[in-house]
Amino acid sequence: MPPKAKFEREEIIEAALNLVKEEGVDALTARALAERLGSSPRPIFTVFQSMEEVQDEVLKAARACYNRYVKKGLLKTDGPRFKGVGEQYIRFAVEEPKLFGLLFMKEQEKHPNIEGVLPVIDENYEDILLSIVDGYGLSDAEAQRLYQHLWIYTHGIATLFATRMCCFTLEQIGGMMTEIFTGLLKEIKGMQSHKGEEKND
Repeated sequence: MPPKAKFEREEIIEAALNLVKEEGVDALTARALAERLGSSPRPIFTVFQSMEEVQDEVLKAARACYNRYVKKGLLKTDGPRFKGVGEQYIRFAVEEPKLFGLLFMKEQEKHPNIEGVLPVIDENYEDILLSIVDGYGLSDAEAQRLYQHLWIYTHGIATLFATRMCCFTLEQIGGMMTEIFTGLLKEIKGMQSHKGEEKND
């Protein structure tokens, strides 16, 4: 008869997630997690097969945490939903810098192009893209272009926060994002008008 688990699976995942939040993913070892639980490592392995399995669960929990931020942005009612997503992306980096690093600052095995990276790293990609299409009357291709440019800019700000390289006030962030967004949208709309004129010639 297998030994009875001392801790519930959810308890261990929560302790591991909190450890990563505070000290980063490299701190997640069997010994450190056991100390966090006030136990020896043995009870961990009555629930999990390996630390790799624990790490996988922490990654899922980190994504769930990030997704809550994105959903809040998509539910924004006092302004553009897409801007709300960008604000929440940065807020996630500010409030959970270690989780942001885990999800969005890991070295990749390959160098995906910009078209390929966003759907892979963010499972909210389609919902975010739809918020642009619906909000601004753009085609899918135009919305993708806008999304890609804004993500590069927003990711830069978020990374500055997560690494404590630089910080901005909420007012500064809102102003910068509005300037970039307005300029890009104006260019894309201008290209729409130019194509329409070419068709009419």
